[in-house]
Amino acid sequence: MNATLSALAEPNRFHIVELLRDGPLPVGDIADRLHLQQPQVSKHLRVLHDAGLVEVQPAANKRIYKLETRPLQELDSWLGSFRRVWEERLDQLDDYLHELQSKTKEPNGD
Repeated sequence: MNATLSALAEPNRFHIVELLRDGPLPVGDIADRLHLQQPQVSKHLRVLHDAGLVEVQPAANKRIYKLETRPLQELDSWLGSFRRVWEERLDQLDDYLHELQSKTKEPNGD
């Protein structure tokens, strides 16, 4: 997962992953959409490939890149553990606020 996070930490690689979310693209299209030179995009794609985030399919004289979902699913599972912790804490806060609210509504007895 460190390789995934490291690869996604670079903004251009993050944008490439966002582009590929909508479907496979050739290197030239990625370069055009991100306004980058093709050699730059190829280097970023190599890092993404080494991290397991993309796979390449040769098609004639083009190289088509598509998103590999497994590393993203692993990242989602990892983030899910944090979501559960925050949901539990928010539930505890909600319970505490309800408790405070009910105390302020009780008659004072004086």
